[in-house]
Amino acid sequence: MRFARDAPSLAEALPGTEVLLVWDFLSDAVREAWHAVDDSLKWVHTASAGVDRLTFPGLLESDVTLTNSRGVFDRPMAEYVLGLVIAMAKDLPGTLAAQARREWRHRETEPVTGRRVVVVGGGPIGRAIAELLGAVGMDVTLVGRREFGDLPRLLPSAEWLVLAAPLTDATRGMLDAETIALLPPTARVINVGRGALVVEPDLVAALQEGRLAGAALDVFATEPLPADSPLWTLPGVIVSPHMSGDLIGWREQLVEVFRDNLARYVAGEPLRNVVDKTLGYVTTGGGT
Repeated sequence: MRFARDAPSLAEALPGTEVLLVWDFLSDAVREAWHAVDDSLKWVHTASAGVDRLTFPGLLESDVTLTNSRGVFDRPMAEYVLGLVIAMAKDLPGTLAAQARREWRHRETEPVTGRRVVVVGGGPIGRAIAELLGAVGMDVTLVGRREFGDLPRLLPSAEWLVLAAPLTDATRGMLDAETIALLPPTARVINVGRGALVVEPDLVAALQEGRLAGAALDVFATEPLPADSPLWTLPGVIVSPHMSGDLIGWREQLVEVFRDNLARYVAGEPLRNVVDKTLGYVTTGGGT
């Protein structure tokens, strides 16, 4: 067993390596060190649900099997999204800000039940989000890859838009000025998918101009979010540091997913969570 902390050390370790576990799923080290791969490499596993950092031509065009950690983050991310919806509808940020000022400021809040929400992402994470939001009485429409064409019809009446799709060529920049213009000005956007699903300057402009009521963003085009980003201080915006799926004990769960697949690999059994490299996500029922 060999360990690598960066692209140079990974390039040194790759020759002769049969199985590669990518623990730092936000790193580009695998892409940068891929030139050192030889015929020994058979399988790459990433400790994440998204595989966008690994969908570069070298790996995609190879015979190397790619698996992910599908199943670990579904319920935690659904709970996080529900928490964001309630926090924004009930203006909990405003309550905390008033408390910090020792200000007694009564106001009315919005209902959650009956509100229309469009969840983009038909995989396990999107389905878990849709299920939990539906359980509190929201009117949920789940949009998968095949239903992307329905968005122009759905967005004008959407009061909430939740992005939980994988980052692929089809989803990159899907929330841009044109898409935002379809939403009513009372709508709020929640992104727990990938930062690049959103054209950030277009979202910032819409928020600054009052063409959206707010946004809750857990992922960004550049992470950590730069200190000079206007998203930090825009009214109605909640910024969190890519943590929506990270419950206490999540690292141990990721280890268990890999350990189970490694046992399968050693035994010559089919691996779980095999990514369709032409699509960029798992298409079968592998994962719990």
